[in-house]
Amino acid sequence: MKIGILGAGNIGKRLTRKLATAGHDVKVAHADAPDAIPAEALETGARATMIEDALSDVDVAILSMPYTAYEEVKPLIAALPEQTVVIDTANYFPSRDVEIAEIEAGKVESVWVQDFIGRPITKAWNTIFMNSLEGRGQPKGHPDRVAGPVSGDRARDREIAVALMNDTGFDGFDAGPLAESWRQQPSSPVYCTDLSYEEIAPALASAERHRLPKRRELTANVMAERAGDWGAEKVALIHRALNM
Repeated sequence: MKIGILGAGNIGKRLTRKLATAGHDVKVAHADAPDAIPAEALETGARATMIEDALSDVDVAILSMPYTAYEEVKPLIAALPEQTVVIDTANYFPSRDVEIAEIEAGKVESVWVQDFIGRPITKAWNTIFMNSLEGRGQPKGHPDRVAGPVSGDRARDREIAVALMNDTGFDGFDAGPLAESWRQQPSSPVYCTDLSYEEIAPALASAERHRLPKRRELTANVMAERAGDWGAEKVALIHRALNM
């Protein structure tokens, strides 16, 4: 598939490399400066481009940037053909970025993105910690394969996102409509806990919406206190202890 990725940070650069390795035609842009893209993101064949070029003639657009950056790219994303799949991988952290009043009032994060941009959005990869994305991908059927939920309002978009997750070494779990994607937001039981496919459905069902903001801040503080000590397995243990 032809894939354009906006953002080459911790998640974007890893998706760029993995999707190109899987044989997809991948373009990546970062802050409109191709020379700012890490060399390791391009070592498997992806191409560094300007933002406009990254979204030109693609089947899938992947957004891997803070929500504060969406204002700049909103017109480009809104102008994509209707059939283009737009995947949101980001998470809302007001202490890191900026408070968004509608989300603070209870609006689901990716529903806010969908409404802000004005076109269908699919949520995927947001529950996979960067070090897990780097090192815990496994072939289909491997007993230690990690899974993650995929939410969106168009069934075809969810199917494509699930297939692309599979290409990066993770089982995508169809979690239904975007309105329910609060169940995969930060500090939910599926977030950074490296669950198997069989564990995803009960974890989603056990999520408690009113507890997520407080748990998110608690978890962020614990992770900040352990700055640098971010091995994939240790991160999963911390999130399981605090959020399951």
